[in-house]
Amino acid sequence: MIICRTPYRISFFGGGTDYPGWYRHHGGAVLAATIDKYCYLTCRYLPPFFEHRLRIVYRKIETCETIDDIGHPTVRETLRYLKIDRGVELHHDGDLPARSGMGSSSAFTVSLLNALHALRGEMATKQQLAAEAIHIEQEVLKETVGSQDQVLTAHGGLKHVRFQPDGEIEVSPLVLPPGRIAELKSHLLLVYTGIARTAADVAKSYVAKLETRRRQMRIMKELVDESIDVLSSGMNILAFGDLLHEAWQAKRSLSTVVSNDEVDELYDRACAAGAIGGKLTGAGGGGFLLLFAAPERHADILAAIGRIHVPFEFESGGSQIIFYEPGVDYLEAERARSRSAFPFKEFKPNLAEAS
Repeated sequence: MIICRTPYRISFFGGGTDYPGWYRHHGGAVLAATIDKYCYLTCRYLPPFFEHRLRIVYRKIETCETIDDIGHPTVRETLRYLKIDRGVELHHDGDLPARSGMGSSSAFTVSLLNALHALRGEMATKQQLAAEAIHIEQEVLKETVGSQDQVLTAHGGLKHVRFQPDGEIEVSPLVLPPGRIAELKSHLLLVYTGIARTAADVAKSYVAKLETRRRQMRIMKELVDESIDVLSSGMNILAFGDLLHEAWQAKRSLSTVVSNDEVDELYDRACAAGAIGGKLTGAGGGGFLLLFAAPERHADILAAIGRIHVPFEFESGGSQIIFYEPGVDYLEAERARSRSAFPFKEFKPNLAEAS
């Protein structure tokens, strides 16, 4: 039995410049951090005592005989990519809802890769996990997704990530005094809008048009360096909130579906109650709203917007195997059953004739 824990992330600046269609030509950068809200993935080789060979539990439950029968695309293609040819059972649980802008999809992919590598007796590096997750999501599944979520959820921590035109991804920790990190954290407020959306659907509305949005994209990339200067120079922390507001205005101008009337109303009410800046944490459309405000204004803001508050702390571990117990290996029994292919059946006694 193996349990993998992978954090969700909040993105501060640079989101959008991490799409390969952009950074392969212009380069990109993001400033983001992982938090103590996690995706949990439990997996094991399935003992050969069940009618099915594969069992996948998420918001649905799938019991299958072959990889081709699996409906969940990430599970199917990851098992195929790693050439897992044995019976497997997978269970997914998450601290936050899916389709909410917290990198949950990539956290799942990274967790799945990490757990399956461990199942094969391998310890994958964080760089390997990020690269393989990017490959599966972008190249195999052809999803319209960026590259920051896979990197952040694999590595963890407060990171400055640079995406080079040659495809190289540089991951650097943002080194700050503990007091400065605590000050940043105390000004952040994470709330759930209650609006679920699929990031790829929102991203499709602007990713193909990024070349026509060069001004906004350059602003969003420049704000990464400016925000790092604010944090590292000891400048008044409130300037970070001003930059968040500027970044959100640039991001929402990429497409009419990045925001909507409900999100705009929530943001305006938050600002009227004391928020200095903020943004949706993912591609847009809904999910989680990250706000920046003086700590003494948080209660007023929460009362004004009437949404679920999610307290959090920063985390630095990234994706980790938190439980590993090899147990009994039923490989030979599994092969024997495959060769004989005898059916499982249920015994039903004739109670009328029983004495």
